Amino acid sequence: MFSKNLRYFRLKKRLSLQELADQAGCTRMAISNYESGNRKPDMAMVKKLADILGVRVIDFIQTHGESLSFQHGEFRKTTSLKKNDIELIQADTEDYFGRLYTLVDVLGEGVLPEKPVFNSLFPDEDAEKNGLRLRQYLKIDETGPVGNLIQILENKGFLLCGLDVENSSFSGLNGTVEGRPYIVFNTNMNAERIRFTVAHELAHLMFKWPDTLETSEEEKKVNEIAGAFLFPQSDAIRELGPKRKGIFSRDIIMICQEYGISTYALVKRARQAEIISEKLEKDFYIRAAKHGWKKNEPSRIEKETPTILPSLVYRAVCESEISAQKGAELLNMSTQEFMNEYLPFGEVLYE
Repeated sequence: MFSKNLRYFRLKKRLSLQELADQAGCTRMAISNYESGNRKPDMAMVKKLADILGVRVIDFIQTHGESLSFQHGEFRKTTSLKKNDIELIQADTEDYFGRLYTLVDVLGEGVLPEKPVFNSLFPDEDAEKNGLRLRQYLKIDETGPVGNLIQILENKGFLLCGLDVENSSFSGLNGTVEGRPYIVFNTNMNAERIRFTVAHELAHLMFKWPDTLETSEEEKKVNEIAGAFLFPQSDAIRELGPKRKGIFSRDIIMICQEYGISTYALVKRARQAEIISEKLEKDFYIRAAKHGWKKNEPSRIEKETPTILPSLVYRAVCESEISAQKGAELLNMSTQEFMNEYLPFGEVLYE
């Protein structure tokens, strides 16, 4: 456990083996051996490493998810993420779901919805049909805005996690933990992009993609499904009209807000439905880029966040299954911060 945690905290601190060794006054090989488990440092070195990494000594022996079975999805081949970035994202994912499963062990498997069946749909050539099938699978209305997508998926048995990743190259990841599908997204994105990313990763999880399909082609198809899922063609035609000559107007913003999508996603859907011309689409992208929207489009909705972990922590503390200190640890906050969150009325009401 020490070796895995040492590597995790080093990656979090963005230190190389040599940089940590220099600060600790030892060799790069010594740190490498500590991380591989081939050698154990003495307590003086453990304390020094803890000080450098800004953690407590006890943090080196915390166990979150050690016994869990993870299968992480592949990162895009074109990603600019470095190996250490990828390993840190995977480690953060395992840490988060490890904390979640600590609560499952305490409260019982019944606190989670039944495991969803995934990787079970065969994609149609028509993205509209695929988007509709996702809605049907989730048992939500076949037309109209999708509500809080993260809560919908959590209630269907999917596990979701938001990670604070500074590198904008990372948007999302999918995989399984204990055979249950998970979706991870970057909380540094705006609310609309988070929704699109979650829908994108959902499409990856739900459809059975041929091994022969090129990664770039799969990504294109998955994006089309996510768009059709969030903003069906029938809705686009009803909201925008069958033919549209102008795109930069107030009603466009209102529709984006209603459906929880970006203007870029709306315009792409409008073009796919042949509501607007190719020229109008290109003109929009040029004008939007001049306003800085390509990288930083204003968000018009509130961010959706996973709620299962905090709700289970508060329940476990209320039922005296874990201490408030343990609850704070599981939510990565101080005990005082936890108590302020846990007791909104200043006390717990009992019968």
